[in-house]
Amino acid sequence: MYSAIEKNKRNTIFIMMVFVALVGGLAWLFSYLYLGNDYSSVIFVLIIAGIFAFMQYFLSSKLALAVTGAKEISKKDNPRLYRIVENLAITLGLPNPKIYIIEDPALNAFATGRDPKHASVAATTGLLDTLNDDELEAVMAHEMGHVQNYDIRLSMIVFGLVSVIGIMADLLFRLSWGFGRDSDNKNPIILVLGFVAVILAPIVATLVQLAVSRQREYLADASGCMTTRHPDALISALEKLKEYGRPMRRQSSSTAHLFFANPLSAKSFSKLFSTHPPLEDRIKRLENSQDKF
Repeated sequence: MYSAIEKNKRNTIFIMMVFVALVGGLAWLFSYLYLGNDYSSVIFVLIIAGIFAFMQYFLSSKLALAVTGAKEISKKDNPRLYRIVENLAITLGLPNPKIYIIEDPALNAFATGRDPKHASVAATTGLLDTLNDDELEAVMAHEMGHVQNYDIRLSMIVFGLVSVIGIMADLLFRLSWGFGRDSDNKNPIILVLGFVAVILAPIVATLVQLAVSRQREYLADASGCMTTRHPDALISALEKLKEYGRPMRRQSSSTAHLFFANPLSAKSFSKLFSTHPPLEDRIKRLENSQDKF
């Protein structure tokens, strides 16, 4: 597992470089098409994109909690959930995160925040009503694994950068309809490639985001089992999700990657664009690795 964490850290650097390259490429294309080859604007666009991503980094967790309708609780509101999370935080040597409950019959949970000191975890009422204590502990250990592995930070950064790329691509696409400067003098090959890039950039960014999310779900499963030393409980929880799982009432594709299981309707995504690996694959991996925990 520790080698997987190190691999994910290396992949994080690579992924950030890919996003910076995409933003820089779109900024160069904007300059080439609309600003008369004034490439000083590339620096300006990168600065604006950086500011936007920085703001997303600090605000995204609050937005995610608001979008899902999560309500913060204290120990007296739900002693069972609070004690489970509190004990997991002590076991991992982490600060106790803020704890939220979502009024929803779907079985789900998520973690968010920019680091362990500013982390939040949430669980749905459906999860609390359906799982026993061991299964609930296993699911929340998975979420605390995201906190421990700093997945929550990467999710916030990637979410911000994907948003930047989407906005830039949309702006370029709209400007392409007749607002360019001296478009007759531009190399037609570059123009065609530029328009293709505008279409493909947000798709590539989203696919990278989804790939990161899927790999980190596997790692969080392993981290949770290392914490509880009870992989059977997580396997049992995943089996119940297969049997009783349903889409969340309040669905948002922008926050889907944060959840324990995909919260979206099955009709709204394909396997390629799913933020989570199939439950069957997660169960199979855990069953094949039980002796390692």
